[in-house]
Amino acid sequence: MVVTTPANAPLLSLLLAAHPASVQPLALPFPGHPSLPPGLENVKNCPPSYFAIFIHALAALHQPILAWAKSQSAAAQPVVAVLSDFFCGWTQPLAAELGVPRLVFSPSGVLGTAVPHSLFRRLVKRPSEADDGYVVMFPAIPGELSYQWREISGTYINYIEGRMEELVGAAVRQNFLWNLESWGFVSNTLRALEGRYLDAPLQDLGFKRVWAVDPLAPETHASGKLGGDLGAWLDGFSEGTVVYVCFGSQALLTPAVAAALGEALERSAVPFVWAVGAGDGVVLPEGFEARASAAKRGLVVRGWAPQVAILRHAAVGWFMTHCGWNSMLEAVAAGVPMLAYPMAADQFVNARLLVDEARVAVRACAGGLGVAPDAGFGGVGGRDSEALNPRGGSSVFVLSFVIGEFSRGTLKNAVFSTANSWQPIHVHLYAEKIIIT
Repeated sequence: MVVTTPANAPLLSLLLAAHPASVQPLALPFPGHPSLPPGLENVKNCPPSYFAIFIHALAALHQPILAWAKSQSAAAQPVVAVLSDFFCGWTQPLAAELGVPRLVFSPSGVLGTAVPHSLFRRLVKRPSEADDGYVVMFPAIPGELSYQWREISGTYINYIEGRMEELVGAAVRQNFLWNLESWGFVSNTLRALEGRYLDAPLQDLGFKRVWAVDPLAPETHASGKLGGDLGAWLDGFSEGTVVYVCFGSQALLTPAVAAALGEALERSAVPFVWAVGAGDGVVLPEGFEARASAAKRGLVVRGWAPQVAILRHAAVGWFMTHCGWNSMLEAVAAGVPMLAYPMAADQFVNARLLVDEARVAVRACAGGLGVAPDAGFGGVGGRDSEALNPRGGSSVFVLSFVIGEFSRGTLKNAVFSTANSWQPIHVHLYAEKIIIT
């Protein structure tokens, strides 16, 4: 049985069609919340600031699910286990009431799951005199990890600095603590990418076992040939020469960020496809599209973009991404290296994993929501040609340098010459014939 709400029920259609005899939906009314717009039942296309409210609101499903589960027991069809998202920590006491184990499902990787749980477990605080560059250590995670304050979970920062409604904040922290009491974690990851975090139970995940479900991307032919105007446009470029730019559905670029990125793409003089999403949310620099079109080396895609098919087109050689977990896995499955431009949530953690450990990406800029690369010329520092200013930006000049030089292959071999893990990670996604639904 899959518990859902009316607006989310259509998302189960493919699963139900594939397994009509074994999977059934249970649609319960969404409990709602005064801070959520009417009819909004998931975080798709929502800003991260809504995440905490959803955690609090969803907990109201506890009693309806408990009542249904008890009716099943009376009908000799008892619930034997609970598998729930890591934003549904309230299902831990629910499972305890039913006397069954609960498994936590994380749509992110192990590292991206351990870091926020560590924060809520330890209640790390930034000294009053420290700025956003304050370094937070994670001593219980292999590798002596550290992140700047601006790079950690915005949800956690809002909680620890008292910017959440009291009831919401209490619910959010309890959510993560309940996860640590679970029977174990199921993570949407693979050992070839995160083996060091799977080898032994992590303190920051309650010393619980983590099962990696090995995400299996569709076979190459399953994504179909990229047709239409977009496919025809890409067909006009040589193999690996085009940069695909997309920041997902939740990161809305400010005009300043869009202007800086547009300038960097123009300076780089490399072909690009920029998927900007639907609506009028992203304001591109004046004349940008016209200049790109006239130069016949840039294409802006508005609305939904067939990302899997784009990444698998031979002309696409690099992917500038916000490092969202799904986008990251799709790029790895397609064998496309990445230019990392993290924005929020687990994206800084994912960027580190890609750049410093797997070495299948380079850091395009410091990143951050609303943090625009400045117009300076800054120096190029570090093995990944990242130039950071004290406030976490990076110069437009350096961003254009990274886009251009890596996309043309000038620095690609130097950076990836020791990236022995790239091919095994890419191949592993096809070697394991595991279907995850």
